[in-house]
Amino acid sequence: MRGVCVSILCACVFLHSSVSQPPTESDTYTVRAEPRPSLNVYPHINECETIPEACKGEMKCFNHYGGYLCLPRSASVIPAPDPPSQPGPSQPGPGLENTPREPFNPCTLGYEPQGDSCVDVNECERNEHDCQPSQHCINTPGTFTCQCPDGYRKVGTECIDIDECRYRYCQHRCVNVPGSFSCQCEPGFQLASNNRSCIDVNECDMGAPCQQRCYNTYGTFLCRCDQGYELGPDGFACNDIDECSYTSYLCQFQCVNEPGKFSCQCPGGYQLLGTRLCQDINECETGEHQCTEGQMCVNIHGAYQCVFTNRCQDPYVQVSDNRCVCPATESACRDLPYSIVHRYMSITSERSVPSDIFQIQATSVYPGAYNTFRIRSGDDNGDFYIRQINNVSAMLVLSRAVTGPQEYILDLEMVSVNPLPSYPTSAALRLSIYVGPYAF
Repeated sequence: MRGVCVSILCACVFLHSSVSQPPTESDTYTVRAEPRPSLNVYPHINECETIPEACKGEMKCFNHYGGYLCLPRSASVIPAPDPPSQPGPSQPGPGLENTPREPFNPCTLGYEPQGDSCVDVNECERNEHDCQPSQHCINTPGTFTCQCPDGYRKVGTECIDIDECRYRYCQHRCVNVPGSFSCQCEPGFQLASNNRSCIDVNECDMGAPCQQRCYNTYGTFLCRCDQGYELGPDGFACNDIDECSYTSYLCQFQCVNEPGKFSCQCPGGYQLLGTRLCQDINECETGEHQCTEGQMCVNIHGAYQCVFTNRCQDPYVQVSDNRCVCPATESACRDLPYSIVHRYMSITSERSVPSDIFQIQATSVYPGAYNTFRIRSGDDNGDFYIRQINNVSAMLVLSRAVTGPQEYILDLEMVSVNPLPSYPTSAALRLSIYVGPYAF
């Protein structure tokens, strides 16, 4: 028997033949592997698979750690016994006869033989790993790795929580939790679909507590009130504004506050003109009066008066509507105006003074006659006076402010002095003045 040592492959091949004989089918070759180096030094390479035609001719390729062997095809690999400590082919070394021998593994650490090749050992499935309980074992070619759960990083053999909030993943607020983090938004915002960005919340569509109007703004909302209301101290409720308490000039007569608004009212005999003014109702034109036959309807401020169509008193006689004449044949007519014409008018209370209220105009004048005008009766308190304009007209002037309701009956007289005959004559206008109860 001849032993050949192949130092490059760290193995010894024993050939049971002479030097000059070629290998035969009965030849046996034994390979003994040296201890494998550490797993983390170099990765194992199967040259029999990676090198095309690694062995030529009748030689067969056997993979070995750190290299490969080219042996005859009839060769087989069997575990080689340890060399004896003393020479002698039949005497084993001391202490070795009872020592168990592990099967020879021609593959590198992390692999095991399967047929003619080496396959990876899954240490994770065989529980041949040293990963911590909190770590996940991941098999890799020839070895394994211990991986920390998401949100942790490996420091030595331990898994340490990663503070993701340091990397500003969140738009507003970041809350770190073991192995993870969560983003939170400020009030008025909500997380977007990416769970990091914050988008505005439309509180108006989500039942904001505004009593009347709600306006969404970025990050919040505003409550507003309808016209006629004001926002309460809480910023949500709307309180009615009493417009009537602010000023007395909103309405001409009376202001009535209503929820969210106000309205103006007028007294009886008046109607609302626009939204705040009061206008007298002419009952004589609308037919809303109760004057009987033989009476005439006279409209006054806020009401009406029914007067008789014939107001002539003895010794006067009626000659036409509103005109009475005192016949010259009557002795009682000597000191009285020849004619009396009835007229009617209405004025408001608190009228500014002095104020021109009625103009007197002569209807017939004798040539060369001189006319004067005066208040004959009815002005006991001196509330009026006459301002003569020219020889044929004069103006009745209100000299003091008067309040109603009250009635004045003034006899306005025009005295004419004629050159022929040289005695005065006169005519009167009986003016009924009704003072309304209001300044409108």
